Parts: sequence; structure tokens; C-alpha cells
Amino acid sequence: MRENEMLEKEEIFSKVLRAGRRTYFFDVRATKADDYYITITESKKFTEDDGSFHFKKHKIYLYKEDFAAFKDILNEMTSYVLNHKGEEVISERHQKDFKKEYFSEKSEDEKSSGSFTDIDFDDI
Repeated sequence: MRENEMLEKEEIFSKVLRAGRRTYFFDVRATKADDYYITITESKKFTEDDGSFHFKKHKIYLYKEDFAAFKDILNEMTSYVLNHKGEEVISERHQKDFKKEYFSEKSEDEKSSGSFTDIDFDDI
């Protein structure tokens, strides 16, 4: 079997997540016995001083017998991070053009005394 035919047979389903300099590839592939497994590939772009760039890739192979435990631990870890640090991305503060927007809580009196008029679309 030619290499292209083998690649077509292996790749069953794919999704891509682009996240800044990183791209994550989620692929369902087939084993020689025609069972399925997942690969998760992180590709990170690095730029050289001369303007050229290269990518570093890291790959995880995840087999069916590990799906439940992997999913449980991933859910536990993501919940832990969000519960302890919230959803704000702190590393954005270190970007040179970062500008934090501050919002203050207003009392009901302050909200109603502003120039904003509450409109019900049923009135239009």
C-alpha cells in the first residue's frame, strides 16, 4: 500500500484549535487492526532573529482504554485551575500592549440616574 493511501486510511476524523502561536490538532486514527485511537498534537511557531520561523511539535497518543481516566483527570484539572484562578488569562498582562479595563459595580440608584434608557423591544 502506498504511503498516501495509508495516511488516508489512518486519519478518520480531525479538528483544529488555533490558539495564538500554538495550534492543536485532534485526530482520530486507525490501528492496523482497524481500532481507533486519538492523537493530540501541539504545534508551536518559533520566529528566528532573521525573520524565518520553524515549528516544534509534541504528540500524545491516547487509546480507548485510557479515555475515561484521561477525561476525568482533565476535567478535574481544568476545574481546579478555573476555581482557583478564574478565567482571566494572567499572562496577557505581560504583553507590551496590554490595557486592563476596570469596571465598577454601581448601585441601582446610580444605574437609573445615568443617560441610559431601558427600552423594551415590544415597545418598538
